[in-house]
Amino acid sequence: MDGQRSLWTNARIATLDPGLSGLGIIDRGAILVEAGRILWVGDVSEISETAEGAIVHDLQGRWVTPGLIDCHTHIVFGGDRAMEFEMRLEGATYEEVARAGGGIVSSVKATNALSVEGLVDAALPRLDTLLSEGVSTIEIKSGYGLSITGELNMLRAARALETLRPVRVVTSYLAAHATPPAYKGRNAAYIAEVVLPGMEQGHAEGLIDAVDGFCEGIAFSVDEMRGVFDKAKTLGLPVKLHAEQLSDLGGARMAASYGALSADHLEYLDAEGAAAMAKSGTVAVLLPGAFYAINETRKPPVQALRDAGVPIAVATDCNPGTSPLTSLLLAMNMSATLFRLTVEECLAGTTREAARALGLLGETGTLEAGKSADFAIWDIERPAELVYRMGFNPLHQRVFKGQEVCA
Repeated sequence: MDGQRSLWTNARIATLDPGLSGLGIIDRGAILVEAGRILWVGDVSEISETAEGAIVHDLQGRWVTPGLIDCHTHIVFGGDRAMEFEMRLEGATYEEVARAGGGIVSSVKATNALSVEGLVDAALPRLDTLLSEGVSTIEIKSGYGLSITGELNMLRAARALETLRPVRVVTSYLAAHATPPAYKGRNAAYIAEVVLPGMEQGHAEGLIDAVDGFCEGIAFSVDEMRGVFDKAKTLGLPVKLHAEQLSDLGGARMAASYGALSADHLEYLDAEGAAAMAKSGTVAVLLPGAFYAINETRKPPVQALRDAGVPIAVATDCNPGTSPLTSLLLAMNMSATLFRLTVEECLAGTTREAARALGLLGETGTLEAGKSADFAIWDIERPAELVYRMGFNPLHQRVFKGQEVCA
């Protein structure tokens, strides 16, 4: 059956092909698939004899987009942070929340209390929710273990998710997320004794696709992150960075100097940082869920990113503390409403540019011949509905590597 050709026809297709204008729309479109890959996509009038004998799927005029890509998540974790959310609403300070057992320490404790199997069980409902909205590829970070065993168990769980669901999982090693209590005030020791040897072990086990870090005054400095990235470079691992979320430390510029795949958050990014990202091809990943949840007021410099020519992606940042969001459709709406991204930018940001941010643009993110046949079929009248609606999911069918899968 793997060699059987399938023809998806009578569709309106937003290919996101960068060689076409706008969303790369084909009004009377068809997609020919074989062995999980796209053989051809184009106007139905141009279907060649290669489609003879193919299984035909009549989409009855529905819209088709590339499968959505959530390129920044932390969906593998234990417990939740609902208690501190409630406390903050009642006026508690960060310190009071921490004294009550809240904050990242609570997530670390709850995460490390679970086995790999327990982490998988906890993550599956979050993953299933994202898949139900047409997601075909998801990035999953570690970062709540803060020990070698804890970090690698998170990545083992992420790898296991890919075997349980029809989805492509990309992992990021985020041991440089925070300093655990045992290393308080000793960032250098934590990096030397946990982050770097854990990276070596995780790489040896094939658990790490990229290396990430949190560059901020409450986390790690630019110089500290350079040491982490130098190690990643020796292992041949690409890097990315949480940068300029709460202040401008120059993290994005530093990440760009390493050819980083992406720099994420970026509320405090300056023009120099945007120019450095443009020069290196580093994607700006905007995370409106975190902006919304922490009641931030400073917006990412979207126009500066546009002017510099920096590709823009959008993701959920799903995590227990600052973005408990499991809807990429809502993240698109937030990006449009809060950051004034256009419909085209939102859709490109969750397909083509999200793939670019993961180093996967050659494999997925657009509907072009040769790429994986990952696409979402929608019951909509125009693509803007995917950005415009809130709390409404118009997915008709998800196709992953050429196979129809449950929505």
